[in-house]
Amino acid sequence: MKVLVVEDDRKVAGFIEQGLREEGYAVDVAPDGEEATMLAHVYDYDIIVLDVMMPKKSGLQVAAELRREGKGTPILMLTARDSTEDVVRGLDVGADDYLTKPFKFDELLARVRALVRRGGARRTELLAYGPVELDRLKHKVQVRGRPLELSPKEFHLLEHFLLRPEEVVRRTELLEKVWDMHFDPESNVVDVHVGNLRRKLHKAAGADLIHTVRGVGFKLSSQDPDAP
Repeated sequence: MKVLVVEDDRKVAGFIEQGLREEGYAVDVAPDGEEATMLAHVYDYDIIVLDVMMPKKSGLQVAAELRREGKGTPILMLTARDSTEDVVRGLDVGADDYLTKPFKFDELLARVRALVRRGGARRTELLAYGPVELDRLKHKVQVRGRPLELSPKEFHLLEHFLLRPEEVVRRTELLEKVWDMHFDPESNVVDVHVGNLRRKLHKAAGADLIHTVRGVGFKLSSQDPDAP
């Protein structure tokens, strides 16, 4: 995996670069927006970690320019600001996610892995099946036109099911894609979270939409696979 880190603070850039290299990533560092744009045109990166406040060209300008040119590289925006307005501006110009400074490296690493896994801006932002609609950009879910509150894990589980409607999804796949790690095979963490999601969907939709496929996993379907 090749990462472009765009950060003018040498200490922060070095911290991110060292951490990512220790995790096995190849890392380039750009100290300003102009060099970042040049590097993004020359090399194919798996993800760009982009600070908002940059000399010569802001992170918002870099992201907007890359998106106008059709670059679909996932962008994780770093910002010292945490107002809703700044977050929305970053997402509107094409960033896929944001992280507010100061942050822990483990959180940045998790965001990087998730964006690379999900494909960043190349993904479809609106997912739907039956009465369920999920907006990946705004991180919102509606069922029959009404908002449905989900925990972060429930949201990502539903997102994964909506990417694979009418298909059996194995528990091991959910562990790898949603939790990004391997749990004890005896753990019931997947079943607990899927069970909570299933109950919320049933209450909102008035029907079962997630079904257990015995011995295998789960399936998003309007029809119970075990029904005669």
